Amino acid sequence: MTKKTTSPDDSALFRNTVGKVKTIDTNTVSLQPAGKPRPFPKTKPLEQIDPLQKDISEKLDMLFQEDRIAFLAPGLQKNVLKKLRKGQYGLDAEIDLHGLTSRNAKQQLLNFLHDCVENGIRCVHVIHGKGYNSPDSQPVLKNDINLWLRQHQDVLAFCSAPPKAGGSGAVFVLLRFSAKFGAHEEDI
Repeated sequence: MTKKTTSPDDSALFRNTVGKVKTIDTNTVSLQPAGKPRPFPKTKPLEQIDPLQKDISEKLDMLFQEDRIAFLAPGLQKNVLKKLRKGQYGLDAEIDLHGLTSRNAKQQLLNFLHDCVENGIRCVHVIHGKGYNSPDSQPVLKNDINLWLRQHQDVLAFCSAPPKAGGSGAVFVLLRFSAKFGAHEEDI
């Protein structure tokens, strides 16, 4: 190979760009870390805390395929539900549960809601389907989700989605901010 020659201008430009250089006395590499690694917070596993802690005082009616549902946590203003129905909170995430068994849907829903709260996601779209394949025209997942969301500690409100977003086969859910984001219910 032939050695390339550089002009003095290029050499000066390189020296100015690189800055001060410290010579290394040895050519061996130390594989020991420079210090203790930085700590990182551990997330709480979902199994340790049961998110379905709220007791439902009233008996819930069985829902049929075209029934619409809505829920507002005690202490919140009715305009929160109105804004949620109109989609004014903006959807941040979506999960599609229709076609799953009740057990699988519950596990996926709880994991999804846990991840959303941990990541600061506020409004989600849950698709449960209308239950056309359910026996006696009583949708299983729709009734289950109506109960689970009412019991969930991080759910502030939910309502059936507008027709273009799934209608009575889906719900918009408003979630509580995680404490790590420093928000309170007053910030709704």
